[in-house]
Amino acid sequence: MNTAIDTRNPAAATAGPDAAETALAAGTVVLDELVEARGPWSAVVAAGDVLTIVDLEGNQAVDCLLYAAADTTIRYSAPVTIASQQSIILTTGSVLRAETGEPLMTVVADEVGVHDTIGGACSQESNTLRYGQHTREQHACVENFLIEGSRWGLGKRDLVSNINWFMNVPVDPDGALGIVDGLSAPGKRVALRAEVDTLVLVSNCPQVNNPCNGFNPTPVRMIVTRPEAAL
Repeated sequence: MNTAIDTRNPAAATAGPDAAETALAAGTVVLDELVEARGPWSAVVAAGDVLTIVDLEGNQAVDCLLYAAADTTIRYSAPVTIASQQSIILTTGSVLRAETGEPLMTVVADEVGVHDTIGGACSQESNTLRYGQHTREQHACVENFLIEGSRWGLGKRDLVSNINWFMNVPVDPDGALGIVDGLSAPGKRVALRAEVDTLVLVSNCPQVNNPCNGFNPTPVRMIVTRPEAAL
């Protein structure tokens, strides 16, 4: 499915005037937005531009999906990315690849060192299964993805295994996964360079039933910079 691209996001608030100092990549700031706690966000990051994600208060998981803006059938693949780099951990140097093997974005700077791509996204169904029927009505990342993805013509069939920035998911020797306290801290950042024009969907995770957000979802900041040579 080819999808027309609209880079406007009127629901997002301007984050602040010091974006150039906060971003992990030098250049002209072309976007600086705050994503409220539990909220969705999206934007197209042009090829060569760098997206810095700022964990403002620390220990906040940021669920993320990537699509080629020109053709959203080309989307992030966790299995291809893991197989290509021979590691389940995302950090500086990780190339985030589509199922075709095409690079979508590259992690060019990282102040945390460990980000997850196997833990998936919370949903109302998974909350109910893991934590009980009383959690069924809690807002979750899948719902955020569906809400924000609808702005770009995306639906449930377009959702795939996602990235969890700042989330700590260790794997035990027996193969069991854990969701434990994050390794991030207030102001920690990760930066992604777009290798093609890339649609980035984010759910600022609303989960309150496990430690991925320290049981207290908080805002994050999204800053896009454009290298001076590209201007």
